[in-house]
Amino acid sequence: MNFEQARFNMIEQQIRTWEVLDPEVLDLLFQVKREDFVPAEHRELAFADLEIPLGHGEAMMQPKVEARIVQELGIRSHENVYEVGTGSGYLTALLAKRSRHVTTSEIHGDLHARAAQNLRRAAIANVTLLEGDSARAPLAESAFDVIVLTGSTPILPQAFLERLTPPVMKAIVVRQPVAGAFQHAELFETMLKPLVNAAEPPRFRF
Repeated sequence: MNFEQARFNMIEQQIRTWEVLDPEVLDLLFQVKREDFVPAEHRELAFADLEIPLGHGEAMMQPKVEARIVQELGIRSHENVYEVGTGSGYLTALLAKRSRHVTTSEIHGDLHARAAQNLRRAAIANVTLLEGDSARAPLAESAFDVIVLTGSTPILPQAFLERLTPPVMKAIVVRQPVAGAFQHAELFETMLKPLVNAAEPPRFRF
């Protein structure tokens, strides 16, 4: 398989057509080798427009979703990022290339270990990997410029909002124009599995 041709086709046919046009983001997709983060048994699917299984019911997002997230976040080189759900480490690597530092958490021990290996192989050094459940709050103590949840959550826990350093941008984008006042903007529709142990809204009982 010609990985470079497949990568080019992915960017031209999937990524650009999903309104990812930032040249720096497109260049990043050429730099970070997605096939090196895909499980070996699925390596030839690295550039396909589908989710790739990682185990435990988890999956790598479609390439166009990952690219759109990176573009819409608009991360700057001095910013610190917190990621909920390391997965394969591919999105972590993209975020790390755009930011000062990424702290990322993964609930599944084997995925945590595999992501660490993938990031080392890709020479991504500005990442702190944490193992544990971060569906309701960051595991790290500091505040972050950007917080990225790689799965859906029916309720956005207040703990995440409290740990954001204003001004705020994330996808969903949450902005804090003044202290204590948050604005939410939905960027695009996608289907992501809920985070393991994500908070659920109260349900009516009859």
